[in-house]
Amino acid sequence: MSVDLTGKVALVTGAARGMGEAEARLFAARGAKVVLTDVLEAEGRATAASIGPAARFVRHDVTDEKDWTAAVAAAVDGFGRLDVLVNNAAIYSTSPLVDEDPARFEALLRVDLSGPFLGIRAAAGAMRDSGGGSIVNISSQAGLQGMWGHGAYGAAKWGLRGLTRTAALELGPDGIRVNSVHPGAVDTAMTAHLGTKEHPGAPLGRVADPAEVAALVAFLASDDASYLSGAELAVDGGASAGKMPVFPQRGTEA
Repeated sequence: MSVDLTGKVALVTGAARGMGEAEARLFAARGAKVVLTDVLEAEGRATAASIGPAARFVRHDVTDEKDWTAAVAAAVDGFGRLDVLVNNAAIYSTSPLVDEDPARFEALLRVDLSGPFLGIRAAAGAMRDSGGGSIVNISSQAGLQGMWGHGAYGAAKWGLRGLTRTAALELGPDGIRVNSVHPGAVDTAMTAHLGTKEHPGAPLGRVADPAEVAALVAFLASDDASYLSGAELAVDGGASAGKMPVFPQRGTEA
């Protein structure tokens, strides 16, 4: 079944590159109009231009309430409505809790948690006017389980998981579905420091391609997911399913 987004208008944050770019490209390919937002202005404009007339770029700091108002207005004024919000923009760093810089901790919370909160507030009215919609919050594997060194990032992503559930309850009567997606390691600039696409912690043994996350996000944005709300969907190659046991190789004794 091919996801059809014809006639829908989506706003994707952090869309200059990485997962957000993949999501925006797939949305447009499936028939949607897309507003790409990011603080990376040159990259964002280039990405939108490469997608074509179905896309436009807005410079957007997700921690700024006025920027949110402008981004939503760009969708409504430019394409006539707003049906989908993908809260994808995030920053990432790791540190043991006892070594974590409080300023960096607060910065992660502002971008990765307060940003989506402001986005939900800003988009809800326009979605009501459109007769409903879909909000997809990009959380993380670190929002499903504790991970060493992920105190700040994990706190934000666990918080986003809770925010998603509350928003699903409160916005459901308006026909607005809210779900969270929980990627594991994905092959983007954020994980380039790993220097490998192998992922021994995931049963599938590799990191994800951004397109694999985008496919799930597109499904959640579509009418095919019309009764799916408040869900938490892991797209992490099985990494959050549990610790992989080590078995002896076939033909050897335990």
